[in-house]
Amino acid sequence: MGLGRILREQFPPIILLLALLSAFPPLATDMYLPALPLLQREWQAPLVTINLSLVIFFATYCVFLLVYGPLSDRYGRRPPLLVGVGLFIVSCLVCAAAQSPAMLICGRFLQGAGASAASAMVFAICKDRFSGRQRQRVFVQIGAIVAAAPMFAPVLGGWILTLASWRWIFLLQVCLGIGAFVGVFRMEESLQQQSAPGLVQVASSYLRLFRNRRYMLLLLTLSCTCLPVFAFIGGSPDLYITRLGFDERQFGYLFGFNSLAFVLAPLTFSRVARHVPVTRLLPWAFIGMLAASLLLLCRWIPLPWRLTLPMFALTFAFSFCRPASNNLILEQVDRDAGAASSLMVFFYFMVGALAMWMFSLDWPDKIRTLGWMGVAAVGCTLVLWPVAKRQLRPAAGREGRDG
Repeated sequence: MGLGRILREQFPPIILLLALLSAFPPLATDMYLPALPLLQREWQAPLVTINLSLVIFFATYCVFLLVYGPLSDRYGRRPPLLVGVGLFIVSCLVCAAAQSPAMLICGRFLQGAGASAASAMVFAICKDRFSGRQRQRVFVQIGAIVAAAPMFAPVLGGWILTLASWRWIFLLQVCLGIGAFVGVFRMEESLQQQSAPGLVQVASSYLRLFRNRRYMLLLLTLSCTCLPVFAFIGGSPDLYITRLGFDERQFGYLFGFNSLAFVLAPLTFSRVARHVPVTRLLPWAFIGMLAASLLLLCRWIPLPWRLTLPMFALTFAFSFCRPASNNLILEQVDRDAGAASSLMVFFYFMVGALAMWMFSLDWPDKIRTLGWMGVAAVGCTLVLWPVAKRQLRPAAGREGRDG
């Protein structure tokens, strides 16, 4: 009873619901990652074709983010969120019934359109309900819970492949979608003052964001860091299963070990940020990502550790700076919170989709390719960060003192 009370105080129902909604992309992707080589063999399709189910998901996901954001500013957060979660449930059923790569890709197209509603609304709801410092703590709480999804999802997917058909992976996602739908249905509307813009006003909200130099510069600077992380997510089944010879369950454990960094990093950040400003922490996270990328280029490290250990460090550094990065970006806007949240996640995942497509090409040494992608992406961030930091609002740079 005492433990339950403590858990409810630390993670109230709204936090758990927001975490589940935030977990839609990793749950929809990481759980079926172990099945990609199996689908390639079952349907006799090239890897690039099977990987389109990943790329299409994130591309569709990104486009619909730009739709849900303004709709939520007009009609409130709940109505578009209910539509999106409902579409996610239907799309999972389509994926489970797929008989060809084309049908799976269509199902993933719909799944991306549904999952984007969840991600778009989470940051906007946080913006509605919580103030700057409190919102950063909420981001850390959500991040710590969501981090468990990429850690356990591939392990669970590997066990499902061992015990049953890959189709049960998507049927399990149906159950998670139903749980989220019930939670959103019972949730109170967080947007108190709804606007009623037309198409011109919706376009104007994005134009205002593009004219916001602080917002755009910071968004472009921090989006670069997604490149090596998403490349690894999309290419890890090919690396571990096809090239290094591990089975689906072993892949789940290896990928889960990498995802453990998603859990540890936000917890570490929440402690360190109490004493050090965010603007001082972020450059160290970028340097950590750069160092890990350089380790991927070292051929003298034996496999699979040459891939596993540097990617753990790179993922840790990336996840360490992510909650603070999201909060800093949103602190640069006073209005159009839904559109700002959507555009932020749009940039992150468009970079991710591009990274997955690039990494699915037939590179001779994919681990070195991953390392060079990390060096180039993080190098751009390190170059742009001093300029972006000078553009920050004075208060935004001090938010990290209270983690």
